Amino acid sequence: MKQKIKEEIYRCIFAVLAFSSLVFLVGITLTLLTQGLPLFREVSFMNFLAGTDWYPTYDPPDFGALPLIASSAFVTLGAMFVCVPLGIGSALYMNEIAGYRQKSFLKPLVEILAGIPSVIYGFFGMVAVAPLIQRIFNLPTGLTALTGSLVLGIMATPTVASLAEDALSFVPNSFREASLAVGANRWQTLVKVVMPSAGSGISTAVILGISRAIGETMTVLMVTGGSAVIPRSFFQPVRPMTSTIASEMGEAVFGQLHYNSLFALGLVLFFTTLFFNIIAEYISSRYRLKLGMGR
Repeated sequence: MKQKIKEEIYRCIFAVLAFSSLVFLVGITLTLLTQGLPLFREVSFMNFLAGTDWYPTYDPPDFGALPLIASSAFVTLGAMFVCVPLGIGSALYMNEIAGYRQKSFLKPLVEILAGIPSVIYGFFGMVAVAPLIQRIFNLPTGLTALTGSLVLGIMATPTVASLAEDALSFVPNSFREASLAVGANRWQTLVKVVMPSAGSGISTAVILGISRAIGETMTVLMVTGGSAVIPRSFFQPVRPMTSTIASEMGEAVFGQLHYNSLFALGLVLFFTTLFFNIIAEYISSRYRLKLGMGR
């Protein structure tokens, strides 16, 4: 009897802990909606998304978020060109090529890189990457979209590498042995057998890396230049949504349109990252379903 009571108590405790994440998600969503939606009483939704001028403190103010959305997309796209090859290449080396000693050293190192605070990456970008970009391309300033892309790509690489390496480690060794047994070399086995078998996990790693990059704040605030214009080149300063929220929230008056517009930007970010996470979960669940059917 006592044992059953204890089990019931434990079950209730873990149920509360499990559903608490849902409560927090609902709370965050309601906060963004209640503070962001009042903007659209004064500004149409399409003018907010497609407007090209962001001057929230002018009289009259302009709340065109297109330069900020385009800047976020620009910097995130550039970051993917950095973190995808580096992350997947690192994962392939650690899981398929490196020996036990190398892997036991590299894997914890990647995990440490993933845990470094973003402001540290921002300092690295300002001190090392930005001056280098300025000198190489002879630019007026090194705080550009390219700098932000490089630093964000470096930041997202550990996430992609760690998750992709985990996916590769789940590929059965029998797949590799069968490929080698029919005459394939190590490279052919890696490209045509191992990577397709881990394709779902690698795709999930890339999508989560995108989510990490698009939601980053301090790094892009420090290294992208802060210019709220539609980017036409990686060599110009830009201002992503996250840096705009971080830099302007302190000066926005509570309850005013400027304040509401920043929460509206938060809504755009929230649903963008939610979209990418849903895709990652969908790909992962499809892969688990296929494994279950295969068994």
